Amino acid sequence: MRQRIAEGKRLVVKVGSALVTNGGQGLDPAFIAGCARQIAALHAQGRQVLLVSSGAIAAGMQRLGWTTRPHAMHDLQAAAAVGQMGLAQAYESTFLEHGLKAAQILLTHEDLADRTRYLNARSTLQTLLELGVVPIINENDTVVTDEIKFGDNDTLGALVANLVEADALVILTDQKGLFTADPRQDPAATLVGEGRADDRSFEAMAGGAGSGIARGGMITKVRAAQRAARSGAHTLIVSGREPDSLLDAATGKAIGTLLYAAESPLAARKQWLADHLQLAGALTLDAGAVKALAGGRSLLAVGVTAVTGDFERGAAVACRAQDGREVARGLVNYSSSEARRIAGHGTQEIEALLGYIDGAELIHRDNLVLL
Repeated sequence: MRQRIAEGKRLVVKVGSALVTNGGQGLDPAFIAGCARQIAALHAQGRQVLLVSSGAIAAGMQRLGWTTRPHAMHDLQAAAAVGQMGLAQAYESTFLEHGLKAAQILLTHEDLADRTRYLNARSTLQTLLELGVVPIINENDTVVTDEIKFGDNDTLGALVANLVEADALVILTDQKGLFTADPRQDPAATLVGEGRADDRSFEAMAGGAGSGIARGGMITKVRAAQRAARSGAHTLIVSGREPDSLLDAATGKAIGTLLYAAESPLAARKQWLADHLQLAGALTLDAGAVKALAGGRSLLAVGVTAVTGDFERGAAVACRAQDGREVARGLVNYSSSEARRIAGHGTQEIEALLGYIDGAELIHRDNLVLL
């Protein structure tokens, strides 16, 4: 399983506040520099890395001269706003030393729950990766309150892994990994080497629901692994305090805890599509398009003879033959109104018809499952 991570091209790396801020004392330049150096080394191998970083509030407190963490929400949000500037500046300057450009992306869970915003975020991140830029992602603490209260960037890391269909989520923390019990209280506790992400026994080891025991925040990491596995991404929980731990994890060395997905990203995605019960509409295809899909090709607009329903870009729709049989289903690159305008036309005509082009295909083969 670790070999699959070593072969993975796209990684999401999540770093916790304790590491970025040296236990809450303010931004730790040495850790940030080490993180940038390792990500630069992965880039040199031709791999794509997205960084989900905590630490804005602690950095803001340092800049504002606050020695104790405030309790008022507006103070926390003000600290986050000030700290985010320092966090972005620190990452940008260190990545520039390695010849890499960085981009700041602020997200909320609501951004990823709204379908249109989800697709826009995905398109932006895909474009940044294609340009060789390292996206630095954080929660938009200035406008979100519950994430500040509960500190759930582990979940954000998993959602980003789902969003960009990453091969793996690497969580760098101040613990060596997941233990069978709290090692600070049980000397017999042993490190879990690897297991399936959907194994519910790991939740009990990490503290369990409603136990009130954080255990280094491990419960959120186990649940993040469960979320990441839904799109076929494996999760590695490793100590960020060990030298080159990110490089070691990304090259398949046996460190930390590996919680692996049962299915490949493509298989997981297609299973989700096949099980999708709420279809927003349907496309009627000509015989040539039906044959093309059966041969593993994408669906082009030229092969569509009719569009049924009212749907937005990214919706799940049925693909039907002329006799009404559902032959496939998939996620469309265009809304129903756009699809009606380009149906029956060649790809080279799309831009002239719409004034823009969101994709050469109406449905890409990776977003299509045959029935």
